[in-house]
Amino acid sequence: MAHLNYNHLYYFWMVCKQGSITQGADKLCLTPQTVTGQIRALEQRLNGKLTKRNGRYVEPTELGQLVFQYADRMFGLSYEMLDIVNYSQQENILFDVGVADALSKRLISQILLHAIPNDNAIHLRCFESTHEMLLEQLSQHKLDMILSDCPVDSTQQAGLFSVKLGESSMSLYSSNPAEPPDVPLPIRLATQKILMPSKATAMGRKLTQWFDQQGIVPNILGEFDDSALMKAFGISHQALFIAPTTYAEEVTRLGQAVQIVELSAVKEEYYVIFAERMIQHPAVKRICEADYSRLFV
Repeated sequence: MAHLNYNHLYYFWMVCKQGSITQGADKLCLTPQTVTGQIRALEQRLNGKLTKRNGRYVEPTELGQLVFQYADRMFGLSYEMLDIVNYSQQENILFDVGVADALSKRLISQILLHAIPNDNAIHLRCFESTHEMLLEQLSQHKLDMILSDCPVDSTQQAGLFSVKLGESSMSLYSSNPAEPPDVPLPIRLATQKILMPSKATAMGRKLTQWFDQQGIVPNILGEFDDSALMKAFGISHQALFIAPTTYAEEVTRLGQAVQIVELSAVKEEYYVIFAERMIQHPAVKRICEADYSRLFV
């Protein structure tokens, strides 16, 4: 059997992953014409058409789907091989973690402490972004793991897995409450300005749904994607803000804010998401196997 050009196979695989010749070419740092020519050479080698047009997008033919499945396994194994080689050769294991910016930084820092071995032989790099952007980077092998507020759908994201680490109830805080503590919550939320997580986040959507169920129309001052920015803004401004109940002791002790009420029905969930090839990464294993019973309330 004549030799198969694996560069051609890789270009075809990337185009299928990206959904179009143009986007695949961008990822490969090549021109669309070059990529198209390489895929045609692969089609000649395999004696069959591998792609077909669907509007502005490209999708594999029946033969292309078969070739893509094998290519996906091959290149997935190659990334896994490189990871294992890197782990075994580096004195400090490199660990790239994506963190959803909507999550509590205090809780995330406590979770990440479990990734660090006793000898501190790790090089931890953290990146913040939205859940969707982090998933894209994970699928492109640019991250080793994600900490997010929602799980991954394995039926939609093949090869990705999520493990729930725990959940925390949320509370309402204020740095300078204008109303007495016995004021009913609906009245307080209607008269005082509140800072909310953005509706683009899982917590923002949960709170909006909970307010609707309670018949509460909050008087919103601002919406934030970043939980740390919302907390900092809330502490420096006379507005209510939402944060995990675990903050209560800390903010009260520091005199930064007071806990108004616990929203026990509203939970912030914490998930770790990783690719199948990362199951053996020592830091991923430590995080997934850790006991968080004292962390989440």
